[in-house]
Amino acid sequence: MGNGTCCIWNRQQSCDSLCFLNNTTTGIILGTHREKGAYTFWSYALGFPLASSSILSWKFCHVLHKVLRDGHRNVLQDCMRHHSSLVEIGKLWSNLHDKYGQLVALYTKLLCTKMEFHVKHPEIPPNLEATDEVLERTAGTDINNVFQLTVEVFDYLDAELRLAETVIRQLNTSIAISTLTSGQCRLAPLIQVIQDCSHLYHFTVKLLFKLHACLPADTLQGHRDRFHDQFHSLKTFFNKARDMLYFKRLIQIPKLPDSPPNFLHAASLAKHVKPVVVIPDEYEPDEASTASIQAQPQQLDIFDQTFGPPNGGLNDRDLQIESLKLDLESLRAELGRVKAEAQRYITQLKSQINSLEAELEEQRAQKQHALVENEQLRMELEATRRRNAEHESSQAFFIEAEKKAQATEQRYNKMKEKHTELVASHAELLRKSADTVKMLSATQQTQEEVERTKQQLSFEVDRIKQEADTKYLEFYVWRLEACHTFLDGLSFRHSRPSASSGFSLCQTTEQMNSSVTALQAEKERLMRSVSEKEAELSCLRQAAQVQQSSLQQERERNSRELGELQGKLQEKEQLKQKLLEEQFALLQGTVTEAENIIQDAVAKLDDPLHIRCTSSPDYLVSRAEATLGSVDKMKKGHADYLSNMRDAGGLLRALTQFSHLAADTIINGSATAHMAPTDHADRLTENCRGCATQSLQFFRDLKSKTTLPRADPASIRVIVQKILHLGQELRPKGMDIRQDELGDLVEKEMAATSAAIEEAVRRIDEMMNQARKDTSGIKLEVNERFVFGTSNYCCFACSGTHLCCQGCGMGSHRDGVSLTGNYILYRYIIQCISCSIFKHHCQINYDSYC
Repeated sequence: MGNGTCCIWNRQQSCDSLCFLNNTTTGIILGTHREKGAYTFWSYALGFPLASSSILSWKFCHVLHKVLRDGHRNVLQDCMRHHSSLVEIGKLWSNLHDKYGQLVALYTKLLCTKMEFHVKHPEIPPNLEATDEVLERTAGTDINNVFQLTVEVFDYLDAELRLAETVIRQLNTSIAISTLTSGQCRLAPLIQVIQDCSHLYHFTVKLLFKLHACLPADTLQGHRDRFHDQFHSLKTFFNKARDMLYFKRLIQIPKLPDSPPNFLHAASLAKHVKPVVVIPDEYEPDEASTASIQAQPQQLDIFDQTFGPPNGGLNDRDLQIESLKLDLESLRAELGRVKAEAQRYITQLKSQINSLEAELEEQRAQKQHALVENEQLRMELEATRRRNAEHESSQAFFIEAEKKAQATEQRYNKMKEKHTELVASHAELLRKSADTVKMLSATQQTQEEVERTKQQLSFEVDRIKQEADTKYLEFYVWRLEACHTFLDGLSFRHSRPSASSGFSLCQTTEQMNSSVTALQAEKERLMRSVSEKEAELSCLRQAAQVQQSSLQQERERNSRELGELQGKLQEKEQLKQKLLEEQFALLQGTVTEAENIIQDAVAKLDDPLHIRCTSSPDYLVSRAEATLGSVDKMKKGHADYLSNMRDAGGLLRALTQFSHLAADTIINGSATAHMAPTDHADRLTENCRGCATQSLQFFRDLKSKTTLPRADPASIRVIVQKILHLGQELRPKGMDIRQDELGDLVEKEMAATSAAIEEAVRRIDEMMNQARKDTSGIKLEVNERFVFGTSNYCCFACSGTHLCCQGCGMGSHRDGVSLTGNYILYRYIIQCISCSIFKHHCQINYDSYC
């Protein structure tokens, strides 16, 4: 391998018209396999004067490219040890105006890119002959690794195409140039470039299809644009190389499709065909015959110098040779003049080409700059569109929430009206029920009185009957006793007959008859009285039955009305319960929407797009104060709802207002933290998260009937007060000072500054007097002019003081609104004067030192 390397140096160091010997390069490659590395190759290569010969550097890069592709696998590690040397060679030749030097700079950059890529991805060999499975294994399953690998393959292919385009641009693509050895010397490395490009193109297509299967199309727009540019450049390079006669017998270049693959359709992957480069067995020109042809004149010259001419004398042939030599000399002189003229033209054309290339590079730089600006503008446009979309979505969300709130308010108003109607109907039913109960009690009392009357009547009738019967029996008993007595008397009289017995018997009979008649008459009278009483009793019984039937009907009617009233009362209770449930459902819906708003605000804290948002502490303080007011309203609404659960309107309105204000406070707190110091930013972010956590906990308590009474927003108020205090701490310190205090500070500062000006004027006078003593001429004049300018500054400062005190119609430092602005202007004037005095003092000291 060492002899082959020395042979390349000895045969190629002085001429760019010959290409490499295939056998020598093959010997180097075989030596790397025998040695299992490239140590010997680099030990000889480091001795080459690559910094002094651009042609030798070009051919060395060609050999190194072949060794990397076809050498042993350890060659890559040995070559990486000399990576810095290749970089230095490329930088050296890139700074020189030499065509081969430009090619060497691009070739070294390509080789460095190739080595870095294969060291990072050892699964892919340097000849890039890797299967799709190896590529999939190298890319892995992480989409970030696939994305990075795609970018590296893009850079690899860009380096290959840049070298090929530069080589073809330096050559005329006609057949005559491509068949010359000088043209072949430039075109020979493009064989390895074509081999690399075919594999890299296939890798790029595979990786882009894999990326489009995992990422959205908009994200990969830049990758698609870059691939389209590389596709058209590669296709143009293949077409030009295919038309060159040099490549026709050395390599079979594949044809690329007319249009690039459509990565937006996964089915297009099946239509992709891997481009295959075919290298014949003998692709290097046969240089042995060329070397023998060139060596033959040298051998003839050496033979003539050693043995002399054949005949030793002059003849006609010798004379003819001499004349021909003279003609040849004249032709050579003419040819020299033609060559000089041609060289002059070539120099002019080269200068023109260099100027055109410089202009082209400048245009390319401008194009690249424009592309970069276009990409930046496109990214800004996309960011603006995203912000607009987010703003529209948030606006739509707020509009929808407002609509929901309005619909909830309408439903609440309807239910409130319905509840009012139900309350009125309930009161009416209660009044009717009370009247019915009163009527029923009156009817019951009447019925009881009728019953009592009926009982009294029946008792009276019985009593009357008993009395009548008793009297009648007593009368009859008395009469019977009287009759018995009378009969006993008669019988006694009959037992004692007398003369007057007949007359007394007759008289007694008449008395008995009259008594019987009287008794019968009394009996009839009593019977009539009893019949009258019975008739009256039957009438009373009929009246009692009629009254009882009417009372029964009235009782039944009252029972029906009472059942109807109880049904309506039960229905009203059900409606009342339904109303309470609907009120609680409305409360739950509002709480759910409020939770969504707070959660959306908390999500903005971790959103990368929110990092660029900023806010002022003043706005944060205003939002926090509004949030504290909404917390008080929410607490009052919660208490009102607990006292009257039929009316949740106040709590719903307070929840809606609090959710929006709390979300606004959280978002603006995070935005303010982006511009705050680290300690304040951490505390502010933590308090924002704490506010969200406490708010969500309060909402969870409101969603359950068991935890509803103990829900308390006091913890939310504490967190919001912390945010308010942090916002007040982040305010500019000047905002905390009152107007009168600021006026006092300004007066003190102005007095101190006036004293400083007087001290400065005194020091200026002292320095000027010292300068007059120590200097003269131009230096003294310069110092006097400077002192004059400084005096003008002092006058301007005094005018500024006057403006600060009396400007805009102000009578004192405490009057007016623009006090702070005048104070800042005044401080700026004093600083300018102080800086001028300091510079002048330094200048005087410097002059004194000189």
